[in-house]
Amino acid sequence: MHLFDRPKVDSHCHVLDPARFAYGESIPYHPAGQEIGTASYFQQVLQAYGVRHALLVGPNSGYGEDNRCLLDAIAHGGGRFKGIAVVPAGTSRAALAALQAQGIVGIAFNAALHGTAYYQGIGPLLAHMEALGLWAQFQVGGDQLVALLPLIERSQVRLLIDHCGRPDLAAGVDAPGLRALLALAGTGRVVVKLSGFAKFSAQVFPFEDARAHTRLLVEHFGPAHCLWASDWPFLRAPYRLDYGTLLRLAEQWFSPEELQAILWDTPTRLFGWPAS
Repeated sequence: MHLFDRPKVDSHCHVLDPARFAYGESIPYHPAGQEIGTASYFQQVLQAYGVRHALLVGPNSGYGEDNRCLLDAIAHGGGRFKGIAVVPAGTSRAALAALQAQGIVGIAFNAALHGTAYYQGIGPLLAHMEALGLWAQFQVGGDQLVALLPLIERSQVRLLIDHCGRPDLAAGVDAPGLRALLALAGTGRVVVKLSGFAKFSAQVFPFEDARAHTRLLVEHFGPAHCLWASDWPFLRAPYRLDYGTLLRLAEQWFSPEELQAILWDTPTRLFGWPAS
């Protein structure tokens, strides 16, 4: 089967529509130009590449804790979209349940942007999420996961790790952050997104220095706990990235059986889309 005809789920992407949903004045970074990606245009991108579903992540850029654009895309997506929202630490269980009823399956925590101290008080929030079956999505960089481990280990919430854990590849396989990530593989409640190579690779496409790290994650977590994602529309990318070339890279790095899992079987099972 041709790669673009294979059923697929994109497990990390964003929609930004400042013409309809204005950016927050207090948000430091406002995406512009080719970084803007409306839900209606993204539908066309997905159709072009045979991607049936997408997990939309609320971007800190532009919107912060404003989930209106995200929720609107889900509501008008015909079942194609589900979402990861961004919320204040003090969000109640009732408010989380209301978001869940609108297609939100998890909450994002971006330590790579805010630092780890910013999230030390989210224990009660994680408890609410665990009770509701929501995912906690963490984006960390370098060794930041080490500082978050006590918080994570006190909870049984299911975890999504963004962008391969954004390792410092120069630090090698003995880096504390990587050791902490691999240790989570044995818990059975952690899933890794195989994405965001431009965020941690020291090389341009095809990110050859990231290949061994990505393979290490697949070997430790297994395809049943790994997801493919594009990170469209590539916010703050240091150079041009394209959807089709990232899909082709996955085809080169993973076996047909692994592709079936990370592109389709695993995300449909984890996020509740029909598997047929």
